Amino acid sequence: MKYTLTPSDDNTYVILRFTGDITRLTVMQHIEQAHTLGERLGTNRFLLDLREATNTDSTTDQYEFVHRDMMQSKDIDVFARVAVLIDPENHSHDFLETVFRNVGFNLRLFNDREDALSFIQD
Repeated sequence: MKYTLTPSDDNTYVILRFTGDITRLTVMQHIEQAHTLGERLGTNRFLLDLREATNTDSTTDQYEFVHRDMMQSKDIDVFARVAVLIDPENHSHDFLETVFRNVGFNLRLFNDREDALSFIQD
């Protein structure tokens, strides 16, 4: 797994991009870093690019990721707006959207970058 973490050109959102196989254990630290960067920039808007990443966690692990890892982290802004870019042929991330939305996170999956940016910039 590889990742990059950068602010947008105008510092209004944070871009976190993963490539390769990902699991809750490999991404959590980087998601916390993204939220820390967002706090420093004064934003809680995030573009998570997973178009070249595959979630290899089981549905149980994905559930634990949201309910345990994300909800219990002191670094995560639960009121953040998160657009997740995915490859339309890769369905390994689909269950996460449901779990995140069920606990109140404002997270949506997108196939189109412009639609994703529109969502986080509204």
